[in-house]
Amino acid sequence: MNPIDALLTFAGAPHRLPDDVTAVAQHFLADTLAVGAAGHDAPGAAAILQVARTMGQGNEARLIGTAERLPAGAAAFVNGYRIHCLEWDAVHEPAVVHAMSVVVAALGAAIDRRGGVSPEEALAALAVGVEVAAGLGDAATSPLKFFRPATAGVMGAALAVARIDGVPLLPALGLAYSSIAGTMQAHVEGSMALPYQVANAARAAVMASDLAGAGFSAPADVLDGPFGYFRLIDDGSSAALVADLGRRWRIAELSVKPFPSGRASHAALGVLADFAGQPVAAVELACPPLIRRLVGRPMRADMTPAWARLCLPFLAGLMLRDGRIDPRCFVADQFADPALLAFAERVTLVDDGNPDPNALFPQAIGLTFADGRQQRIAIPATLGSPDAPLGSAQTAAKLALARALASPACDARIFVDPLAYFTDPT
Repeated sequence: MNPIDALLTFAGAPHRLPDDVTAVAQHFLADTLAVGAAGHDAPGAAAILQVARTMGQGNEARLIGTAERLPAGAAAFVNGYRIHCLEWDAVHEPAVVHAMSVVVAALGAAIDRRGGVSPEEALAALAVGVEVAAGLGDAATSPLKFFRPATAGVMGAALAVARIDGVPLLPALGLAYSSIAGTMQAHVEGSMALPYQVANAARAAVMASDLAGAGFSAPADVLDGPFGYFRLIDDGSSAALVADLGRRWRIAELSVKPFPSGRASHAALGVLADFAGQPVAAVELACPPLIRRLVGRPMRADMTPAWARLCLPFLAGLMLRDGRIDPRCFVADQFADPALLAFAERVTLVDDGNPDPNALFPQAIGLTFADGRQQRIAIPATLGSPDAPLGSAQTAAKLALARALASPACDARIFVDPLAYFTDPT
């Protein structure tokens, strides 16, 4: 069977998820909805909502965290932004894909428009979408050029939505591929266009399914064609993508993000949390090249919140001072704080020579204390990953902060019964 046929056969199959995968899928769904609720008033969210309100009339789908409803594509657009805008959403680390974000935003809108589905149907579609999005990243062999959470995310999300909508999968996939957008330039510049790219991908996934249902034609050879995904977007292998679809269930390989900041900062922050309030005078992180590329940027008094979330020198000082990373600290007076600026000059990231362009770990952190004492700590896995899962207290702390950031109008089921919220729009 050729890779496209294998992918579509998998995406359309009547999967029954193993019990352990079902439990993990529910856990990550709860996490994703919570961070989406927390992002309802993040920087840029008001503009996204303002524009989404012009995208037609109707109340097909809910907005995560507030009481408003919009047409399905517009709701997916808003929800994609809310999920990713705090940099708090789950990630598949080997793939370097926030594999839940586009899929949950688009799939939730499709489920709402349909009037609800069974939990089993919703979780199967969710797992399929994540499998494809993370699988595309897993199969990539090149460094990030395009913003993979959006480029891979729209492909997985479109198949998940088409599955729920009952429309032909091949044109939905082809139209999703034709809608791909998003580069790493927004990341480099610390622009709020980064979560916009997730929002745009979520809306595009809904539109791809809608057009497929309307009989609109689309390119078919979107993996290996002369301008297919593995020729244009990422180097890689379609054979690797489809080799073990549904055998591993990549949704069970995702990592929770304990802190609302770039995932590449979390290995260091997880260690520094244990030293909060102690007289740490300097930090040196030995890490793969991708870590330096993603979060090795300097702290500036005039930086944006999006830049700050990807700035380890700022985040390290914040963690040592407060013992946590709170989005409410991503404001101008904190960016100009003399003590944080001075400490940021003493945070360095050193390339450890890892040859894998997509590697996020292992890492090692060196601490120098005010009395001259030094300590080095190896970090074989990042906090929140399957190899270093959050403890119950850490999970509770994340959800408590998300709840504190959520609107009073937030549907309480997001925090007490997220699967019911996701599958029942009434």
